[in-house]
Amino acid sequence: MIRYTTAAEAVKLIKSGDSVYIQGSVSIPEVLVQAMADRGGELRDVKVYSAFAIGRGEAPYCKPEYKDSFLVRSLFVSNPVRKWIAEGYGEAIPAFLGEIPDLFRRGIIPLDVTLLNCSRPNADGYVSFGMSADLAVSAVECSKVVIAQINPHMPFSYGDALIHVSKLDACVEVDEPLVELPTVEPSEIDRKIGGYIAELIPDGATLQIGVGGIPNAVLSALMDHKHLGLHTEALTDGVVPLIEKGIIDNTEKKILPGKNLASLALGSKRLYDFMDYNEDLIVKDVAWTNDPAIIRQNPKVMAINSALEVDLTGQICADSIGTMIYSSVGGQHDFMYGGALSEGGKTFIALPSATSKGVSKIKALLTPGAGVVTTRFQTQYVVTEYGAAYLQGKGMAQRARALINIAHPSAREELERAACERFGYSFLRLKK
Repeated sequence: MIRYTTAAEAVKLIKSGDSVYIQGSVSIPEVLVQAMADRGGELRDVKVYSAFAIGRGEAPYCKPEYKDSFLVRSLFVSNPVRKWIAEGYGEAIPAFLGEIPDLFRRGIIPLDVTLLNCSRPNADGYVSFGMSADLAVSAVECSKVVIAQINPHMPFSYGDALIHVSKLDACVEVDEPLVELPTVEPSEIDRKIGGYIAELIPDGATLQIGVGGIPNAVLSALMDHKHLGLHTEALTDGVVPLIEKGIIDNTEKKILPGKNLASLALGSKRLYDFMDYNEDLIVKDVAWTNDPAIIRQNPKVMAINSALEVDLTGQICADSIGTMIYSSVGGQHDFMYGGALSEGGKTFIALPSATSKGVSKIKALLTPGAGVVTTRFQTQYVVTEYGAAYLQGKGMAQRARALINIAHPSAREELERAACERFGYSFLRLKK
């Protein structure tokens, strides 16, 4: 039997100087977060940690009058805190997503309080974190106080994201629908990119795939494949048809064969209903799902990730627009590394050749201040709507030629000049 209290009473457990972790994905416990923000006038120096999270709007604690009440330290810059950090009030902490749980567990980032959004309890008294095991598992383990919303809209997922109600220090009953992300319909450019990648994916492959139009286009192009597996960081609507049709059956995976594996999920109510009490879906601590030593044990890992820009040597920027931190490294590095070590594995960076304003995403040099998420030493395939460039084993000039060939035609002449100046005869001697 759960003893419920009000959100206002529950957040009185938070004290000035505490470090608070707020659950992410589409699981932000917004009632508790608002109640915490409402105490901004009396709290000071509360360090707020969050990671990948989709909110309905900006976080309520990100207000100028609260700048000394809540110190925002983002482990993945998402929409609730992006503007606040860009304005210099908060800060981003660079870290591989799969390694952050260890920062909690070793006390490098100490935690006092975790705020959760949980399912109703099952018959044994366990509630589920539902959509977000990722950092929540380690945060709960390392916090002195755990406060939870008990929400009928949160699906009950199996795996690591479970806690017995007796371990909760305060519970608040809410009726709060989860944030939904409509499935992004792939554009014609997305479909071309997805088609190129799908052609390179063999039957029996294990998929790691992200969010958005290009990942959805890849998934749509896999309908004729067989015996695919799923071991990914983020689960989205796009995989559901492949699972329902038996195309993703996980029969050839080595790690938990027969099970779909993810660390977090986001999408529509269809996905959330699909997840609820689904024993074929396991949601795990991101330290486990993103461990390259575990990832590599699966055969033919296909790691499909995106970028904001790529330079002519294959350096991948995926977290910043110049000096402005836009997101984070997330799990890109973890899966690019683990996928490359997998027997028969392939790694892909997929992006349109140009922005919506016509600016080339393949650049002679990265924008000043841009961060390198995947180094030139790790990049295998870069794919645009003009084809797939394979970079591994190629010299600098060869890489430049391959990338120019898949760049937007309007940018190729300028990129050619830059490559000639940088690489000299080693580039000039290469045929187009």
